[in-house]
Amino acid sequence: MTTIYKICERAAWQEAARAGIYDGSEVDRRDGFIHLSTAAQVAETAAKHFAGQRNLMLVAINDETLGTALKWERSRGGDLFPHLYAALPVNAVLWAQPLPDEVEGRRALPGLKP
Repeated sequence: MTTIYKICERAAWQEAARAGIYDGSEVDRRDGFIHLSTAAQVAETAAKHFAGQRNLMLVAINDETLGTALKWERSRGGDLFPHLYAALPVNAVLWAQPLPDEVEGRRALPGLKP
């Protein structure tokens, strides 16, 4: 099992928890898949795509529960990123916790399991 991660707005995650599925952010829906990151990619993803944003969640996902809807595709810098071509079922989530807000342009991240 590889743990992969999603950063999303807290309100969107709360709605997903109630509904049992997360259908992605506006950007995810526009691109046709849910953007995910590995443990090694989360910090760069947070800095590049979520700079200055508050009230975020970090969601840890068991990749084995996503089946063939999960694709590993090359993205920035040639790295392989996990992309989910389906809604994320909440029962695939290992944990979800608030992502600390930035302090002086830096965001502390919890220790993440690969």
